[in-house]
Amino acid sequence: MGIQDIKDRLNTDKYEFLRTDPRLGENILILTTAGSIAYGTNVDTSDIDIRGVTIETKQDLLGLSSFEQFEDRITDTVIYGLKKFISLCLDSNPNVLEILGTKDEHLLVITKEGQLLRDNADLFLSKKAIHSFGNYATAQLRRLKNALARDSYPQAEKEQHILESILGQMEHLKRTYKSFTNEEINLYIDQSDKPEMETEIFIDINLKHYPLRDLKNIYSDMSNVVKNYSKLNHRNNKKDEPHLNKHAMHLIRLLITGTEVLEGKGINTYREKEREFLLDIRKGKYSYNELFEMVDEYERRFRLAAENTSLPDKPDYKRVEELMLEIYSNIWGFGR
Repeated sequence: MGIQDIKDRLNTDKYEFLRTDPRLGENILILTTAGSIAYGTNVDTSDIDIRGVTIETKQDLLGLSSFEQFEDRITDTVIYGLKKFISLCLDSNPNVLEILGTKDEHLLVITKEGQLLRDNADLFLSKKAIHSFGNYATAQLRRLKNALARDSYPQAEKEQHILESILGQMEHLKRTYKSFTNEEINLYIDQSDKPEMETEIFIDINLKHYPLRDLKNIYSDMSNVVKNYSKLNHRNNKKDEPHLNKHAMHLIRLLITGTEVLEGKGINTYREKEREFLLDIRKGKYSYNELFEMVDEYERRFRLAAENTSLPDKPDYKRVEELMLEIYSNIWGFGR
């Protein structure tokens, strides 16, 4: 499906909300493709995903109402309010940053202020990308390994995969809740007393004066990894093969994109150079062993880029705030 076809589709009644919703219409700063079309990995059956940024109304900014994002699930359209969008960009959220890096040809709406955001995309990039791109990708890839290998790997090896997935979350848990050391919460594999298991994951906890709710949430997050693996383990392998290949393709794409961000090459949503390679993954050209080896290699490249990145520890919040004020001033006259 070409871009003109998408533009024609947006003019149908199905997308009437783009013109009639009071927070959209002429308030939209950026409207662009997302998902497979934005990455260049779409096939004939791919859905049309639309993402964008809109400026809040004066009532949202100064009055009693508030607005963060508009979502239409039927058309898979998500449009963020400017404040919410910038907040997510400052946290290096991959799914939101990619709005700033789509091809110019994929822009369905772009205003002067929307272009100002895209021209200043580098302001949002920092070492936060190490965690936002890397932790998400590696955790999901380990889950993918678990799913793909469930029929051939012995129980003990599957248990090791689950442990690696949980350990991959540890830095996130330490940042989200009250921090703890590896000695205070220690996970490891040991022999199991259960007849159906050779080994299993054990935990040693040695915490003092630790918030109960934080501990509950930490346990819940760890438990969800085990539950998600269990769900994957009961799916039909043949039926899910295309889905898993697509999942692998997007996760490798995420590692490639994150590596470029850390190398100072900006946000490049459309994967021109790797397009055919990613499509081959989607089509199932590679064996699972080959896929795992590629994952390891792209993780290695990502870690190398993370160790040598020249990105700042955090974004320049003052310059980002000045950019926001310029946009609000241009449109609503604030500060004049």
